[in-house]
Order: sequence, then structure tokens, then C-alpha cells
Amino acid sequence: MIIFRYLTREILLTMAAVAGVLLLVIMGSRFIRYFTDAAEGDIPASILGNLMLYHLPGFLELILPLAFFLGILLAYGQLYLNSEITVLVACGISPVRLLQVSLVPATLVAVLVGLCSLWLTPAGALKTETTLEEQRSRLDFTALAPGRFQDFGGGRTAYTEAFSDDGQQMQEVFISERQRRRDGTPETAVTRAGSGYQTVDPETGSRFLVLADGERYSVEPGRFEAERLKFETYAVRLSLGSEQRDLDVAEHATTAELFGDGSGQARAQLQWRLSLPLMVFILTLMAMPLSRVNPRQGRFAKLLPAIFLHICYLSLLLAALDAIGRGSLPATVGMWPIHGVFLALGLGLLMHNQRRGMR
Repeated sequence: MIIFRYLTREILLTMAAVAGVLLLVIMGSRFIRYFTDAAEGDIPASILGNLMLYHLPGFLELILPLAFFLGILLAYGQLYLNSEITVLVACGISPVRLLQVSLVPATLVAVLVGLCSLWLTPAGALKTETTLEEQRSRLDFTALAPGRFQDFGGGRTAYTEAFSDDGQQMQEVFISERQRRRDGTPETAVTRAGSGYQTVDPETGSRFLVLADGERYSVEPGRFEAERLKFETYAVRLSLGSEQRDLDVAEHATTAELFGDGSGQARAQLQWRLSLPLMVFILTLMAMPLSRVNPRQGRFAKLLPAIFLHICYLSLLLAALDAIGRGSLPATVGMWPIHGVFLALGLGLLMHNQRRGMR
């Protein structure tokens, strides 16, 4: 038990350090992307924390297998450098016994990865898209930063002086739009209103911006006259209901729903979710022999080949996911041959390592 606790602690501590660094880098990159969108007014800054939380399971399901793989390599590599493995073998600890010890934390990691891939990641992906879709349909103009002109694309520039306390009512609104008349003549429409808010038609799903107490000017380039419209209430359609995204895709479906769906996309997604926990055990088989180094090589000697193997493994699974979804690869074949190849590679490396001995 002392040896078991010692080896398990070394593996998990190293894995935690690697996973922390990788998670910090990936989440930092995604946060910068969302922060840029928030600065440009595409999404409100108040939902950034929720979006990052929803993405966390998707990051972990990819990071944990790699972190555990590198954790075994680095932890056991250090044991080889310190000749601790030599002492363990001299005390009767065989390579098979070391593998059994490593499979215990591997089972724990596989359970965590399975929890993410089978349940948390699809739920988080659906929640992310739902949140962003709600912002697109409800907060297109309320994502404005008060006191600042912002470009919304399509030749539309908007400005608001302030928001009400609940954040739904805009005050002192200015909108400039590039549009064309019925005869195709370009013109610029400038609208100023004392207040405005957004609403969605429950029947059609179309989104409207309702302005109150304002004026609208239509100006044609090169002309010395303009049209002026004074209104008490003026509604501008921002988008059609048909523009709403379809969230009913295999990526967002629960695992139970995928089992009952016979489509290629559903079967590809189901095999992908099952492959990630299985990958942890196969990577453990490959990591054991790859961690063997001599003191002159250093503990990082086989790190680059190991990372290359992991990248090949993951890339082949992603390619199979796309091929099954497109129908170019039968779902009955699926990703299982890829797992079989790397399982055979791991067993071959393990047998070769045993024949050489650990002396």
C-alpha cells in the first residue's frame, strides 16, 4: 500500500500540474476571444463567466487524457532517473504490478473524462448555444456600450446615451443605416429617438427595435434635400424568425438520445464520446514503456515522441468522427479499428519492455 500510494500520488500530482497549465492556456485563449466580442458589443460582458463555465467540461475531456499520459511519462521518468524503479524491481515489484498500480488512477481519470464526454460536455455545449442565441434574439442592441458608436455590420451604426436600470430600455438612441430605395438608389437613413427597446413577435419570431418620440431622415448622396419623418412610435425589424439557429444537432443531444438515433451524425457523436474514456486506458499502456529512460537521457527524452503519438491518435479519431458523420465511413466500422491499432501498439511496447527487463 505504501508503494501504491507513493506511485499514485506522483502520477496524479504531475497530471494535475500539466492539466492546470494546459487548462490555463486554452481557457485564456477562449476568454480573450469572448472578451474581444464583448468589447465590440457582440455579447454582454455579464455572461462571460457563464460561457467559460459551460466550456470547461469540453476542455477537460480533451486535456485530462493528455495530462494523465504526460503525468505517467514524467513521474515514472523521474523514478528511472533516481533509480527508484531499480529498487522496486529488486524488491519484487514486476512491470505487470506497476501497470496494475497505474491502472487505478487511470480508472479514476477515465471516469472523470466519461462524466464530461457523456453528460457535462453536451449539456454545456447546448447551454452555450442557447445563451448566445438568446443574446442574438434579445440583446442585439442592448449589447451597446453607452456613450459609444458601434458598428453592427450591414452598414448599421448605433449609439445610445444610457440604459434604464433593468438594462432593457435605451435612452437617446441614434441609428445610421445604409439602404436602397425601391429603384435601387442608395441612401442613408438616420434615426434619432428619445428611447427604444427590443421585442420579439411571438407568432413569427421576428425581432423588432421599437423607438419612441423621434425623427427619421433619409438622405441621398449628391442631393441637397432629405426626407424627414417625425414619429411617436417606430418599429424597425432587425431579423427574421427563420434566422434563429437550429440547436437540435447531435453535438447537443444527450447520450441517451444518441442511443435511440440511428443517423450517421448521432452514431459518430456516440462513438466519439465513448472513445475518450477508452483512450485513457490505451494511453496508459503506451506510457508505461515510453517512460523508461536511462539517467544520461533525462526525463524528457521520450516526451516529444509520446506527444506525437497522442496527436496522431486524437487526429485519427477526429477524422473518423467527420467521416462517419458524412457517411464516407460505415458506422459499424467506426473508430474501433483506430483503438485496436493503438492498443496493439501499446501491448507491443509493453511486451518489448518486459523482454528487455527493467534492470
